[in-house]
Amino acid sequence: MTTVATGKVVASAAEAVGDIGDGALLAVGGFGLCGIPTASIAALRDQGAGGLTVVSNNCGIDDAGLGLLLANGQIATMVASYVGENKTFEQLFLSGELDVELVPQGTLAERLRAGGAGVPAFYTPAGAGTLVAEGKETRAFGGVEHLLEHAIVADFALVRAWKGDPLGNLVYRRTARNFNPLVAAAGRVTIAEVEELVGVGELDGDHVHTPGVFVQRVFQAPPAEKRIERRTVASR
Repeated sequence: MTTVATGKVVASAAEAVGDIGDGALLAVGGFGLCGIPTASIAALRDQGAGGLTVVSNNCGIDDAGLGLLLANGQIATMVASYVGENKTFEQLFLSGELDVELVPQGTLAERLRAGGAGVPAFYTPAGAGTLVAEGKETRAFGGVEHLLEHAIVADFALVRAWKGDPLGNLVYRRTARNFNPLVAAAGRVTIAEVEELVGVGELDGDHVHTPGVFVQRVFQAPPAEKRIERRTVASR
C-alpha cells in the first residue's frame, strides 16, 4: 500500500486558524446553530484576529457560534441573510459599531457558489426595486429587472463536516450540509473541522459532498454541544 502525504491534517483548531490575520475576509458555514464550525470559531476567538469581515447565513446567538467573535469585538463587517437571534448584533449595529450587509438568502448562496466555481458575477431578480438594488447595475431579461451580484471569494473558509479524510474529502450529515459545501468551495484557504477523521479510501466517492481539492486544512474536532436555537412547544 502506498501512503499519500498531503500535509492537510493539522493537530488542532488553534493550529488551523493560526495565520488568520486582522482584516481577513472569512466565509463561515452553518445555518443557525446547525453545522457551524464551533471549534474553529472558538480557536479564532482565542487567537484574537480583529477587523474581520465575515460572510455567513447569520451571526449565531449571543453566546454561541459567530456570536462569540461578535461579543469579543473581532467582527467589523457582517454579510448575512438573517440576524434576528442576536441581541449583541442589534446593539452594535444600532450604535454604528458594526457594518452590516443584508443579502437575500438565495443570493448569498449563489454568490458563494459562484466564487467557488470561478464565476465573477451573475444577474438575479431577487431584490430588484428594493433597497438591495441601491448602487448596483441592473438589466432586464424577459421584461424583468435583474441585479448584477458579485461572487464572494474569501481569504479563509471555515466549515464543519461529519466525516473527512486526510485528502480533505468531506461528507456532511443531513441538514448540517446547508451552507457548508458552498463556503468550502469559496475559500482560498479552507479549514475543515470534522467529527470523524477516517483513512484515505474509507469514504465512498459517490457520497463525498466537498472534494478534497477545495480543502487545505482538516482536523478532528471535539464533539459539539447540540443546542436548540429557538425552542418551540405546542400549546395543549
